[in-house]
Amino acid sequence: MSTSSPSHALLRPDGTPVRVAVIDDEQMLTDLLSMALRMEGWEVRAAGSGFDALQLVRDFEPDALVLDIMMPDLDGMAVLQRLRHSGNDVPVLFLTAKDSVNDRVAGLTAGGDDYVTKPFSLEEVVARLRGLMRRAGTAQASGAEPILRVGDLTLNEDSHEVERAGEQIDLTATEFELLRFLMRNQRRVVSKAQILDRVWNYDFGGRSSVVELYISYLRKKLDQGREPLIHTVRGVGYMIKAPQ
Repeated sequence: MSTSSPSHALLRPDGTPVRVAVIDDEQMLTDLLSMALRMEGWEVRAAGSGFDALQLVRDFEPDALVLDIMMPDLDGMAVLQRLRHSGNDVPVLFLTAKDSVNDRVAGLTAGGDDYVTKPFSLEEVVARLRGLMRRAGTAQASGAEPILRVGDLTLNEDSHEVERAGEQIDLTATEFELLRFLMRNQRRVVSKAQILDRVWNYDFGGRSSVVELYISYLRKKLDQGREPLIHTVRGVGYMIKAPQ
């Protein structure tokens, strides 16, 4: 479970939680995405078809839209074109199973703002949406900086910069997402299944060994020669906490 600090929550200009609509015909996926976004403190509604999406946007007036490209009735491109034609400029994050240059260009040309390719990390979707809404000016952080801190370790969610005791730590994209998830849950044990679900993708299929591998990568970069921050709780999972 994410425990992002309320001081860094995204809010509408009137101080209410941001609204996000999730559109996908895969019920399991919409449920997982909705759960992850609600854990950010956001208001979320979902729909499973293109025509339902158009009605939902009219009724709900979301601050961002997560939109699947491939749907059986009205595909994501057609939904977006109708929204833009009606003057609705809601930021759109496309979901697509197709990782091709043509699909990316088509989505962005149609007026989409960003895209992620299935399978994806739930943390990545959250981060992309935060960026979209901030850039669009539809939401603002209630805190001054999007900084996570654990002891002398800091992580900037906007710039993706990580430092420990003032020394910059270079991380891969996956290492960064793993560290962010641990830091958002500092002093809380998270299981391998939770990590796989939030950091890798919604259909992880039992690849628990990859978690152990990436935890070892993080330890080498963050803890080597220093007081350890990342701890193993045998039989349960992992926890990050500041030294006592």
